[in-house]
Amino acid sequence: MNKEFSKIIKNIKNKNKIIRLTFFILGTLLLAINYNLILLPNNLVIGGTSGLSIVLAPIINPQLFIFISSVILIIISYILLGTDKTLKSLVGTFLFPIFTIITLPLCDKLLPYFTFDNYFLLILLAGFLSGISYGIIFKMGYTTGGSDIMVQIVNEYFKISSGKASRFINTIIILTGGFTFGFTKLIYSVIILYINTEIIDRIMIGISDSKMFYIHTKQEDKLKDFIINELKYGVTILDSEGGYSKEKKSILLCVVKTSDYYLFKETILSIDKDAFLIVTDCYEVTGGVKRNKLAFLND
Repeated sequence: MNKEFSKIIKNIKNKNKIIRLTFFILGTLLLAINYNLILLPNNLVIGGTSGLSIVLAPIINPQLFIFISSVILIIISYILLGTDKTLKSLVGTFLFPIFTIITLPLCDKLLPYFTFDNYFLLILLAGFLSGISYGIIFKMGYTTGGSDIMVQIVNEYFKISSGKASRFINTIIILTGGFTFGFTKLIYSVIILYINTEIIDRIMIGISDSKMFYIHTKQEDKLKDFIINELKYGVTILDSEGGYSKEKKSILLCVVKTSDYYLFKETILSIDKDAFLIVTDCYEVTGGVKRNKLAFLND
């Protein structure tokens, strides 16, 4: 990797690192409390390894299962995905299981106070806490590992986009929970999941699989070089004209994975702090050249 680009990426990763890490820890802690206090006691399966642990609770201690499965998945990730991708998931993979163990005694004491006459209020609370937790975690540029690692493996080896892989894996886990605990619990879980995604949508810039960037920059060649050769994304160059000034301009169009939004945006602004950006949700990209297992508009 070009030394200058390598330095840019390093600076981005270190930008507000303490603040981002602090919020990530708080988000993961809140996620663990929601799991021990509401989801697990009420058999509400909303996907991920934590959802699978609820299904398997009669067989193995749920917190222990989350920890063991996290260790296994991180080992598999290292073997199949390599060091770089594994390191990105390492902190969250171990932090969430540890928090589910640490917060269990507190949640057991609080559990009697979380009995509602109206069960639907409990569902709303679960969805709200889940959405807030994941929203904070994703906004800070982290993940909690677990099913995210499974998604990456499916994406890497079966050529299925991250969004589709995530929906496929979590749908199987949720349906398994439905078969185990009944149709009513399945409906409750779907409601929680819906509330969860809506709140994440409010916290982040969207919940689509991809983001579309329109970029006007005076560092066009440098940005193209970095995007294509370092980030491995395709770029389309659009000719444009200022409506008032009539000035001829070039607009760079690029579609990136939602998980790469933070790095991509900060990279552009690090190369050209005066770059003009428009970012929109991109729910589907069909055809064209595929790079990084996601279809992109390319030249």
